[in-house]
Amino acid sequence: LFVCMGNICRSPTAEAVFRHKAREAGLLDRLSIDSAGTHDYHPGAPPDARSQAHARRRGYDLSMLRARHLRAEDFTRFDLVVVMDEGNRVAASSRAAAAQQAKVRRMLEFWPEAVARGWRDVPDPYAGGAADFERVLDWVEAASEGLLAYVQTQLTPPRR
Repeated sequence: LFVCMGNICRSPTAEAVFRHKAREAGLLDRLSIDSAGTHDYHPGAPPDARSQAHARRRGYDLSMLRARHLRAEDFTRFDLVVVMDEGNRVAASSRAAAAQQAKVRRMLEFWPEAVARGWRDVPDPYAGGAADFERVLDWVEAASEGLLAYVQTQLTPPRR
């Protein structure tokens, strides 16, 4: 589960990018991928038009996604709750039971270059311009590679 504040920019972008990478790796049918927001600002709304336009140019379709609020049951349903920044880490962690705290992880921790540079947060592009939306895509694509590699180490082999 990918999580940002309103679930209209970063987390739906991450959902679409990761879904694409999982499909390419032949893992889509073994994963449950979704996104949510820590704030209930835009329930049922499609992703921001700018997020959709920038993603579309890279081959990602966000048009069918709809914003929703992070729910307590998400911590039971998902093995990972991948947040975009510190504020959303705190907000998500505050809703998780003690036994579920380890499920809350930052997106950029899966990108070795970001870790090496000390980058911790995927910046919110909402108040920015085109370059900000492109940066989100660049960073989410890079982190999704590492996240996919991590997820692959956690999967049990398919039954024969």
